[in-house]
Amino acid sequence: MEILIVLTFIILISIIWVVVQYNGLVSLRNYISESWSNVDTELKRRYDLIPNLVATVKGYAAHEREVLERVIELRNRCAANQGPVIDQARDENQLVDALKRLFVLVENYPQLKADQHFLKLQGELINTENRIQAARRFYNGNVRDYRNKCESFPSNLVASMFNFAPHDFFSVPPSVNEVPNVEFGGA
Repeated sequence: MEILIVLTFIILISIIWVVVQYNGLVSLRNYISESWSNVDTELKRRYDLIPNLVATVKGYAAHEREVLERVIELRNRCAANQGPVIDQARDENQLVDALKRLFVLVENYPQLKADQHFLKLQGELINTENRIQAARRFYNGNVRDYRNKCESFPSNLVASMFNFAPHDFFSVPPSVNEVPNVEFGGA
């Protein structure tokens, strides 16, 4: 009888442990989903700013059509991409590169660099980039915690038993880091 009580106790503790580990993994997976929606919201904010930015630049640099069209093309592709994080990160990196080329192009147009509408849009983009980076760090922190739990013994036994799939980190550099200095005239 004592052996039966001990076995029942061991089985009960094992079941409780599996349930706790499973619930922990589910919570972490849900944190990843929630934090990804924050990243996605900030990326959409960037996508909404880009057409206005391109339209402003186009007014000053209409003959730079190739760069402007590439930015819009990549913006549309990124906005439509709902695939895996790694695919979205690849597209986002291309968009960031195109935006950087756009800002290099802007350097050739002093009137554009001084345009208040452009400066406001650029300031909004910088703010958005900061928000994207904060949301990305939060998302990646949740992915790290989830991956640690999925890969650490003994919780990895529960993760593999219930097929908890790994999640990818999201790494995208900011398209613009700071507002450039604009000088208005002589010295």
